[in-house]
Amino acid sequence: MLTRPIPSRGEKMPVIGFGTWQTFDVGNDAAAIAQRAEVLKILFAAGGKMIDSSPMYGSSEAVVGRALKVLQASDPAVRSKAFLATKVWTRGEQAGMREMRRSAQLMGASGEKKTLDLMQIHNLVDWRTQIKTLRAWKEEGRFRYIGITHYTSSALDDLARVIAAEKLDFVQFAFSIDVRDAERRFLPYCADKGVATIINRPFGSGSLFGRARGRALPDFARELGIGSWAQYFLKFIISHPAVTVAIPGTGKPAHARDNVQAGEGPLPDAGVRKRMAQFWERG
Repeated sequence: MLTRPIPSRGEKMPVIGFGTWQTFDVGNDAAAIAQRAEVLKILFAAGGKMIDSSPMYGSSEAVVGRALKVLQASDPAVRSKAFLATKVWTRGEQAGMREMRRSAQLMGASGEKKTLDLMQIHNLVDWRTQIKTLRAWKEEGRFRYIGITHYTSSALDDLARVIAAEKLDFVQFAFSIDVRDAERRFLPYCADKGVATIINRPFGSGSLFGRARGRALPDFARELGIGSWAQYFLKFIISHPAVTVAIPGTGKPAHARDNVQAGEGPLPDAGVRKRMAQFWERG
C-alpha cells in the first residue's frame, strides 16, 4: 500500500485505514466480532494500519479490542500492525481522563503495549480543557500523537484556529468527491502547518453509492486500475497531496478488500482528478 509521511515525525502512514462508526458497533455478538476481525486482517494484509474509533461509537472501541484478540490467537504480533486511534468526547478534565483510560483499556492499549497511537478531541468538545491532558499524556508516553476532529465543513475554520494555536500531529475532517470544501483552503493550510490529515466520511456516509448505482465507471478510471466506485471515490481523495490517510468504514470483508485496493497502484494526477470530479458532477 502507498504511504504518506506523518509530518511531525516522518513515520510512514498507509493511505487507507478503517473507521468504525456504526460498522463496529455490534456489542457482544461473537459472529459479528469474528467478521470484524476478518476485516482488520484484510487491512493488515494489504499493509494498512489505522483503526479509528471513539467512545461516541457505542461498542466499537471494545469490538476493536476483541477483534484484535481474535487475530492474536494466530498472529501474536498483530498488535504491532495496528495504529490505534480514538477520541475523547466529554466535558471536564477528570471526566476526560476517565474516558481516555477506558478507551485504552477497551482497545487493548493498556496491557503489554500501554500506548494509544493517537488520541483526538472529538468534534472539538471542550477542547481547551482536553488539550491540556493530551499534551501532558503525550509527554508521559501514553499517546504517540494527538489531534482534533470534526465531521462538518462548517467547522473547518474552527479547526484551523485550533491548529494555529496548538501544536498538533493530526486533524480529522470530512472530504469526499461530493464534499470538497476542505480542498480549497484547509488541506493546503494543513500541509503548510505540518499537520497530518485523516479523512472521514469519504463516501458521504454511504450516500455516494446510491447516486452511483447503475452508472458505469469511465474508461480513464479503469486505465488507472480503478475497478469499483469505492476505489474511484477513495483514489480521488488520497491523490490529493495533502491527504495522509482516508478511513472508510465497513464491517464486511468483501467491502474491506475493495477499499484497500484503492491504496495500491498509480494515483490520479491533478488533471485526472479534475476529470474525475467533472465526470461525477455530470451525473
